[in-house]
Amino acid sequence: MRDFDAVLGSLSARIARLSGRLGARVDVAAMGITSREGLLPLDPPGRISANRACRLVRAADGWIAVNLARDEDRELVPAWLGGEWGEPAWDQVERLAPARIVARLLEDGVRLGLPVAAVGEVAAARPQAGTQAYWPSRARSGPPKVVDLSALWAGPMCGAILAAAGCAVTKIESLSRPDPTWTSTPEFHRRLNGAKRAWSVDLSDPAGRAALREAVLAADVVITGARPRAFGALGFHPHELTEGGAVWVAITGYGWADGHRVAFGDDAAAAGGLVAWSEAGEPRFLGDALADPVTGLAAAVGALEALTGNGAVRVDAGLALCAAGAAGVMGLARAA
Repeated sequence: MRDFDAVLGSLSARIARLSGRLGARVDVAAMGITSREGLLPLDPPGRISANRACRLVRAADGWIAVNLARDEDRELVPAWLGGEWGEPAWDQVERLAPARIVARLLEDGVRLGLPVAAVGEVAAARPQAGTQAYWPSRARSGPPKVVDLSALWAGPMCGAILAAAGCAVTKIESLSRPDPTWTSTPEFHRRLNGAKRAWSVDLSDPAGRAALREAVLAADVVITGARPRAFGALGFHPHELTEGGAVWVAITGYGWADGHRVAFGDDAAAAGGLVAWSEAGEPRFLGDALADPVTGLAAAVGALEALTGNGAVRVDAGLALCAAGAAGVMGLARAA
């Protein structure tokens, strides 16, 4: 894990330099946001992830990662694999996936919205978010205003770093779907979100959607973790952000162009090849949801570069792409 820590250290050093130019120099290590060790039960990673929600599974022609952290995903396994209703989800996966080719497993899983990936399917040279520049940003008075609409780890980490750099960050959540870290890892939630103003909004209420739209379009930076199809319910189109002069940080599984795919930290790490290989040629997880911290840091670098520059920018931070960049730097280039 020393090589991975070095990747995080390099990104953290860039954050320190950029945040110092913006306002307050950020010491990422002191924030305690790049690891969940000691904050939730974690097993030693192997073919099963440290949080036990994701597995590396042999297919007929390679390896896949399957993440079944959510009840709705476990319920979809029979439809995905043609298994028996009532049979435990993981029993079906381990029994049926080895008889199918990776391409078919991915095609059917992605169609159902399952977080599945081929091990090593994504390649990148460096762990960085893509950027697309637009036109000059709006003039700012006072600290940059940030609206954080993301949840879980990578997006909130980016928001936490911007808050530590002196930005005025508001975390906006749906009343009906709050960030799961509120209850699953309350101390980690505090570290990621404690410096932000908290605001819950009723997205079923037109007045709530209107208030959300107003706050979003007035922000200098907006952090999102939603797939493209989700924005209609939020009351704004994402391109309105950059057209209005804001920095838009888009956290997705595989990048905005492939934003329909679902991913979480462990399966995205596997997709990027951020795994170890045994002497028998079997992949093993290297740590806990490693795509999340590397993506959160890469997204923060992109946002800080935009804020200290002179233009509206879309920061395109894909979990699997950032994980692949880390794997490339670490020399973990073996394909599935």
